[in-house]
Amino acid sequence: MENRIRLGRSGLEVSPICYGSWQLSPRYWGDVAAADAVAAMRRAFEVGVNFYDTAGAYGDGLSERVMGEALEVLPRDQIVIATKVHHHFYPDGHRHPDLSARYVVDYCDEALERLRTDYVDLYQLHAWDPFTPIEETTAALERLRATGKVRAYGVSNFTVEQIRCARRCGDYATVQPRYSLLDRQGEADLLPYCQAEDLGVLVFSPLAHGVLAGKYKGTETFDDLRARNPRYQDERFKQLAAAVRGLQPIADKYGLSIVQLVLACTLAHPAIHCPIVGIKNPSQIEEAAGAMGKTIGREDYHAVRSALS
Repeated sequence: MENRIRLGRSGLEVSPICYGSWQLSPRYWGDVAAADAVAAMRRAFEVGVNFYDTAGAYGDGLSERVMGEALEVLPRDQIVIATKVHHHFYPDGHRHPDLSARYVVDYCDEALERLRTDYVDLYQLHAWDPFTPIEETTAALERLRATGKVRAYGVSNFTVEQIRCARRCGDYATVQPRYSLLDRQGEADLLPYCQAEDLGVLVFSPLAHGVLAGKYKGTETFDDLRARNPRYQDERFKQLAAAVRGLQPIADKYGLSIVQLVLACTLAHPAIHCPIVGIKNPSQIEEAAGAMGKTIGREDYHAVRSALS
């Protein structure tokens, strides 16, 4: 039986694992073969994942174009596509924040063309725009929903106060924050607020850029954004990699890989509906999908959190 949950007040029925496509952003991750990504997106559907997240910022539309190619062969009424608007990008590569009404509407039309669909299930504001009144942005989102081009809308990278401000003037239904077992700041205020307000929560970077996947020894080097990340440097990287690999006995107890254990622990938080897992190839989504429907005991849950503190 397929695993499906209601994504909070959005009403969208989604798999508890969301396919993330940030990897199709060369400025951060280098080149990822489009053919591998297409194969992985299609494989995701075969293993029970129906929820796909992208954004204009990912490769200045590249991620949306690849996703459009991959998903056009799937039954549209059985998949849920989410994208995000914020960066106004230009052919010469420069970009700036823009949540003006005109750009929010124009960008939606461009995204639909790249995604090869006539509507997007979830349209998200990728970040707060201090220059544009949120009332203006929200009015544009409401017009898009009224025309059927958007089924629901939400936010990403907003603080609790920014979400409260936005919700005064519109039906924001979802929140996409950073969260992992190493990045738990949102547990203090953001996640309780979302839970109380029935907001759908899809968290990004649940594997903390891969360090929680259990595949590193702490001696590896990187030529992508991790090259500047302190977690992937020197003694700190070695200690963290060892702590993650030390989770193997708990994972074995439940017949899970370390990736699946970490995702199951992430899903154990009552406010979180979906972790968005960054995927580069079919085997990665097969492994991530194996976390759906899995639960672990309270003692082991806290043992995992303690090991990563």
